[in-house]
Amino acid sequence: MSATIKALLIDDHLMLLRGLSLLFETIEGIDIVATTTDGSQAMHLARTHGVDIIITDAAMPGTDGLAVVTACAPHLPTLVLTTFDDAALVDRLIAAGAAGYLLKDVSPDDLADAIRAAVDGGLVLDPRIARHAWASKSTNREGELAVLTRTERVVAKLVSTGLNNQEIAAELHLAEGTVKNHVSALLRKLQARDRTMLALRLSKAFGQ
Repeated sequence: MSATIKALLIDDHLMLLRGLSLLFETIEGIDIVATTTDGSQAMHLARTHGVDIIITDAAMPGTDGLAVVTACAPHLPTLVLTTFDDAALVDRLIAAGAAGYLLKDVSPDDLADAIRAAVDGGLVLDPRIARHAWASKSTNREGELAVLTRTERVVAKLVSTGLNNQEIAAELHLAEGTVKNHVSALLRKLQARDRTMLALRLSKAFGQ
């Protein structure tokens, strides 16, 4: 990754795309190198422009934010920037592998910090959402996933579908040994005695 973070911005509101692009011209180290109102173009544009992060709205016609995250998060950090303060939506997006969830009235400095953290592999949540997004953790099985890193959540999703390490490695373009390490971390963090128990627990956590 270059010293300057290159971002792809997706939103169905053209004026917002233009406004954020202008905003980032004032922020050192982060450039919006491509924008689109069509979420289905996300991976094509990301590859074409060699971006480091995708920033997407949640609610859009056609390919929405969840579809963008599902398609792109295994390959690039994907940050959701939206107006919807919806804990259930946050849960679905984070479980799908989103690198974070922010409200659109976030300050420019906080947005820039969140982008840098997401590119570094962190999980970022708007503090106003974080207070209640995991409030039901003790009764909501999906709350177990809060202890996982973004990459671990992506691997966990594939483990829950029954894929083996070789198949997961091929899907995510990772070394098989790297996948094995992630699965070992999942077993430890979720306190599963074996892969079968892990897959069952993850299947329940993802609501499958």
